[in-house]
Amino acid sequence: MPRPARSSPASGAAGYQQTRSAHRQETAEDYALAIARLVEHRGEARVRDLAQVMGVSHVTVVRIVKRLSDEKLVTTEPYKPVALTAAGRRLADTARKRHELVRDFLVSIGVPAKIAAIDAEGMAHHISDATARAMRRAVGKR
Repeated sequence: MPRPARSSPASGAAGYQQTRSAHRQETAEDYALAIARLVEHRGEARVRDLAQVMGVSHVTVVRIVKRLSDEKLVTTEPYKPVALTAAGRRLADTARKRHELVRDFLVSIGVPAKIAAIDAEGMAHHISDATARAMRRAVGKR
């Protein structure tokens, strides 16, 4: 039986770079989606609500909201709710669709729905556009 081709250490760099970039984007997507869901269900998203939803400290949320504000994904003022900008809403919508796609794909291959929903939370951030297209084809979404 032939041995699988081995990659050189340098060839793995692209994968590591993609993963690091995905982790940074993952935080932005998670917060944008959490803000959108809070606004949808409660009418507003406050720092304390985000801290509770995300399971992190108030200080962590303030730091991340500042970064998202610098990236023009949210607007915020002291003692006011956090609001998504148009770019933030697009990011939240894209993240929601990608999570749903991965969840639906996992369910289609026999993963129980509850487990698929949990697994999709992490996986959705790390798939390439090519993988997402293949998943859409597999579940019949265009």
